[in-house]
Amino acid sequence: MLLFLTEYLTRYDSAFHVFSYLTFRAILGVLTALLLSFLTGPSMIRRLSSRQIGQSVRNDGPQSHLAKAGTPTMGGTLILVTIIITALLWSDLRNRYVWVLIGVTAAFGLIGFADDYRKLVLRNSKGLSAGGKYFLQSLVGLAAAVVLYISHRDAAEIEYIVPLLKHVSLSFGGFFILITYFVVVGMSNAVNLTDGLDGLAIMPAVMVGGALGVFGYASGNFNFAHYLTIPYLPGAGEIVVYCGALVGAGLGFLWFNAYPAQVFMGDVGALALGAALGTLGVIVRQEIVLFIMGGVFVMETVSVILQVGSFKLTGHRLFRMAPLHHHFELKGWPEPRVIVRFWIITVILVLIGLSTLKVR
Repeated sequence: MLLFLTEYLTRYDSAFHVFSYLTFRAILGVLTALLLSFLTGPSMIRRLSSRQIGQSVRNDGPQSHLAKAGTPTMGGTLILVTIIITALLWSDLRNRYVWVLIGVTAAFGLIGFADDYRKLVLRNSKGLSAGGKYFLQSLVGLAAAVVLYISHRDAAEIEYIVPLLKHVSLSFGGFFILITYFVVVGMSNAVNLTDGLDGLAIMPAVMVGGALGVFGYASGNFNFAHYLTIPYLPGAGEIVVYCGALVGAGLGFLWFNAYPAQVFMGDVGALALGAALGTLGVIVRQEIVLFIMGGVFVMETVSVILQVGSFKLTGHRLFRMAPLHHHFELKGWPEPRVIVRFWIITVILVLIGLSTLKVR
């Protein structure tokens, strides 16, 4: 939105040309999202508290979590609104990827909002049914996949890159839609499962989102793409502005969500963030690298699958409790230790993912 204004003002003063640079607008995106979070966060927390929109805690979980009962939740609304406003302000709104990202973020956020609203405001302990929630996620995930497929202009936009192998890519034709659907919906639910401790999900989401912005910037620049031997994807560089908004909004939320949390994300934030990360991974054609960098989200999801499968097949549980972060809590790890160690794991995995840009 503001890009159009600065383009017009460039006619009168060339200094405004600086706003055409992606890196400059990405930095402005980070700062704008941070500022919006700091300005609106306290009032949002007070509003949630006054309406008694607080977290419920499982009785069979770690006893240390009982003290968290009543902590305001649905704080992911702050992330959602901040990302969308910032992206609209600083992105090039002529770019199709920007609208796909905004649409996916908003739609998954609304699904999460509906679930949280039913559970916390209407006092319906079940919220949306599991089937109903998954159905809505599937509709949005498929819609995003179809839009990306039918709007692609070059074969590279729907081919799958194999990390570490130069000039190796796989094409599955129309199966791109199905794979994209699973990536978007799967990552959405993975982040939601991980969001169980103070700051546990948001910091890995920030790191992975920032790294995907690097991939987008490189893929959208012909010279960088040629040098790194990755597919050149015209327009993909614009997602770095969205990634900047995600990073800024995430860090702004972490200010209030850091241990001990003043507010929790809720499904409204977790589902939207996960879907956004999945969509970013698809746009930059780095789905495999996405799952490497988001390894914390993957292992949390796998732990739940293994726990349920093991109990149904053998009657025994593999972990003391799933998702995995609760297993370590029940083993005696303090919550901050679990959080920070999972962050450190994410730093390592993100660095490994970024190294695939050059090691090919």
